[in-house]
Amino acid sequence: MAEARAERRLAAILAADVAGYSRLMGADEEGTLAQLKAYRRELVDPKIAEHRGRIVKTTGDGALVEFVSAVDAVRCAMEIQRIMAERNSAMPEDRRIEFRIGINVGDIITDEGDIYGDGVNIAARVETMASPGAICLSDNAYRQIKGKLALDVSDMGEQQLKNIAEPVRVYGVRPDGASTRPALSLPDRPSIVVLPFQNMSGDPEQDYFCDGMVDDIITGLSRIKWLFVIARNSSFTYKGRAVDVKQVGRELGVRYVLEGSVRKAADRVRITGQLIDAATGAHLWADRFDGSLKDIFDLQDQVTTSVVTAISPKIEQAEVERAKRKPTESLDAYDYFLRGLERLYMQTRESTSEALRLFHKAIELDPDFAVAYGTAAYCYAWRKASRWMTERAQEIAEAARLARRAVELGKDDAVALYKAGLTLAYLVEDFDAGALFIERAVVLNPNLASAWYASGWLKVWIGEPETAIKHLEQFMRISPLDPLMARAHTAVAFAHVFAGRYDEAVRYAEQAVSEQPNSHQALRAAAMSNALTGRLEQARKAMARLREIDPALRVSNLKEQTPLQRPEDIAKYEEGMRKAGLPE
Repeated sequence: MAEARAERRLAAILAADVAGYSRLMGADEEGTLAQLKAYRRELVDPKIAEHRGRIVKTTGDGALVEFVSAVDAVRCAMEIQRIMAERNSAMPEDRRIEFRIGINVGDIITDEGDIYGDGVNIAARVETMASPGAICLSDNAYRQIKGKLALDVSDMGEQQLKNIAEPVRVYGVRPDGASTRPALSLPDRPSIVVLPFQNMSGDPEQDYFCDGMVDDIITGLSRIKWLFVIARNSSFTYKGRAVDVKQVGRELGVRYVLEGSVRKAADRVRITGQLIDAATGAHLWADRFDGSLKDIFDLQDQVTTSVVTAISPKIEQAEVERAKRKPTESLDAYDYFLRGLERLYMQTRESTSEALRLFHKAIELDPDFAVAYGTAAYCYAWRKASRWMTERAQEIAEAARLARRAVELGKDDAVALYKAGLTLAYLVEDFDAGALFIERAVVLNPNLASAWYASGWLKVWIGEPETAIKHLEQFMRISPLDPLMARAHTAVAFAHVFAGRYDEAVRYAEQAVSEQPNSHQALRAAAMSNALTGRLEQARKAMARLREIDPALRVSNLKEQTPLQRPEDIAKYEEGMRKAGLPE
């Protein structure tokens, strides 16, 4: 019988593996294996078959798949990553399985069912460039799908891949909208990101406390105006992941990375930290801070001071001293506040209501806790933006009371000021007060990304679109991976509409919809901007989805969600929505 000969052919190759597999197995070997097998059986294998792929082989945490078409390979990868993201959203962070996927088109050798060659090797190396939950394409793969699929693609530049002779240009895609990005340039001042600290207490219920420590360290650093500090919302996208600090530095555009851990046992706390140069991976400083729970704010200040001293030995101690501030004298109030923040970050109707209850509990224990008042007021603004309000007049009145009390108590607290200012502008439509307090917050803390975000929206509402865009761009630079990014893109889309740049508005609106397909704000921006450019089919498609979500929406009640002040902006908004098919 003749021996089967090896054959050469062109193919699209998909390589995938599980990010942080060793960590997951170390934590729960049997559970991880069972979960991974279920995902393969229920999701991965059926999707591969649906897109005409052939599974060449699987390893403990990975797979190699051959496709006839690059379009099929990318479509399959997009659907797998999208569904995995939906499933992971309901899982505890330490149990989430996230795939990295790399795709290449190249010449392969087939022998007895297996495949070899540079086409395979490049796919495997490109896969290592992907962030968890993301997809990376070689330039060969990207050329095959360019113009055929609607993707948010980032050019990551030429990469020298291990054991591959020539550099390969790599493109990144993140299906949830938080695209793998090209390296951001460093700011003109020292820049740092504080990654989520590891909870070493042995009790997952203490995560809120550990996260609160990091929040406060970020806040302390961000008050030092010569530092550029990445916002909490972006740094926490890395929570629960095994990270490469060099990659973090490239993705966020920072020079320094602070990592650490918190151990809380009874009334004792231990904070450890290490400062790393993201460009070289070198450790610049490491230390451990021990104390009682009543000393927690002093311990946080020690961490902040040590980091600042390591970054700039010439720093005046007075600058650090000015950055120190206790949010409250009551540790019980502080604990309720941290628990409330944890709930608020979940961004559901139920978690926001629970957060409000916890903030009120913190206020009961410390009636002078300014940021608790401001954050409680902000909960009502979030309820309105999410269309969860039930007793509108009563909720607006209570939000106004909390916001004004926050400003009274927190004249030099940037977080309290911007949250109170946004609430007063958005809910009460007191734009003069809102602008005053948000601007004061930005002056007090130029690193506070959320204050720039709030200012951007306010400038949209009051008819200053050019300033709105500048402020929103500042937000995006300080917090490039922020969960609010889709809302920021929506705000930029509105600003471009009111500045008369409809094509630019479409670009940002479509990006926002791709990031959050069911966002009321994003769909309104997409419907309006597409209609004003004459793209009526796209406008009506966005409007149809919008009316599925909100059948009661009419031209007559548009202003309830977007409190525009200039008559010409209101007229343009209504014109676009009418053209898109919104009834009067």
